Amino acid sequence: MEKEIDKSALVLKEDEELGVVQIADDVVAMIASLAATEVEGVSAMTGNITNELMSRVGVKSLTKGVKVDVQGEKVRVDLTVTLEYGYNIPATCQKVQTKVKSAIENMTGLTCSDVNIRIAGITMKKDN
Repeated sequence: MEKEIDKSALVLKEDEELGVVQIADDVVAMIASLAATEVEGVSAMTGNITNELMSRVGVKSLTKGVKVDVQGEKVRVDLTVTLEYGYNIPATCQKVQTKVKSAIENMTGLTCSDVNIRIAGITMKKDN
């Protein structure tokens, strides 16, 4: 029986007796998105116009604002974020880069070569 391997997924482990372990690119993107939003000062992930339109027609995307490029065992991540006003931008971005790189490497075993950040905007905190 021939094994079917998804082209949009990376094969992490292949064993003749047990089978194949694959990880989809979207999973890597989700790990990056969740790690980035855990950093204090990051308000939200920001998607492009296509992501915004897709979310309005009912397609939920937890990977909004994340682009992942997997080449062999290396991952390159591009993030688009909105930061909160009052936080040091270079320091916050460095924390995001460190957290995303660490999360991807610890959870997938892949090497994260680049974590590029684009700041799409700044949000003001609302007084409660």
